[in-house]
Amino acid sequence: MPDNLTVRTYDAPTHLGRHLVLDPRSLAYRRPYDGQPLRATEWEPRIPVLDQQNLIAQGIYTSRDYGLDDDVDALSSCTGNAATALLSILLTKEQAAGAGLNTDDATAAEHYAIGLYADATERDQWQDAQWPSQDVGSSGLGVAKVLRDRGLIDQYGHATTAEELCTLLQSGPVLLGMPWFSSFSEPNASGFVDADPNWSSSPLEGGHEVCVTALETVALQDGALIPDQTVLRFVNSWSSSWADNGSGRLTLTTYLALLDQIDICQPRRDGVTP
Repeated sequence: MPDNLTVRTYDAPTHLGRHLVLDPRSLAYRRPYDGQPLRATEWEPRIPVLDQQNLIAQGIYTSRDYGLDDDVDALSSCTGNAATALLSILLTKEQAAGAGLNTDDATAAEHYAIGLYADATERDQWQDAQWPSQDVGSSGLGVAKVLRDRGLIDQYGHATTAEELCTLLQSGPVLLGMPWFSSFSEPNASGFVDADPNWSSSPLEGGHEVCVTALETVALQDGALIPDQTVLRFVNSWSSSWADNGSGRLTLTTYLALLDQIDICQPRRDGVTP
């Protein structure tokens, strides 16, 4: 395992699968908040909402397609799914097709996400097992490295504060890795996963990766963020039937409460020639 990594692993049930991996060298790629105006922003994926569960119903047979002994109906591939949603925003339809991502076909896009997940488990050098031999989960850092290895991005930046997170969202979507509590799986009618004020007392189910697609509401007082009134929207990978057409919401208050277990990564194409 590379030196100086901070690694926190979670159990990897098949609807989750993210582990927290921090590399101190990444701090050099933070995008600090410099006082710029923070405005509501929205980024729309070009693919349907993905589903890392119910694979067989989607026509994905892991025994046939990936050489496993048996078909499994779900994978701990949330990092690959979140990265695929993000990539569909960064790339044009034509660029995505050139990279092997069919933005019109949900099953093809899910296959693409599974491929990213497989490569991320290999890129995660802190663990020995890989998928498809074992469904071990992966990290946001690992899948960002895969995107760079494939030449789809030229860099990835990080955020460690609420202001830095909101700054990143001014220029594009971000990958959010977070601990997932059972209460989050039952969002309210508006899609807020943290609507229950006692969410932190519910059981910790594991780690999860999502793609934050919107800084939906920005609340400020004297230039400072008001966390409980500032809202993030994210696309999940549990089909469009989950929450608000497949997307959930949470406030910056929840982000701050979980800060020591969260990692924010923004793959970027600043210097990539289309």
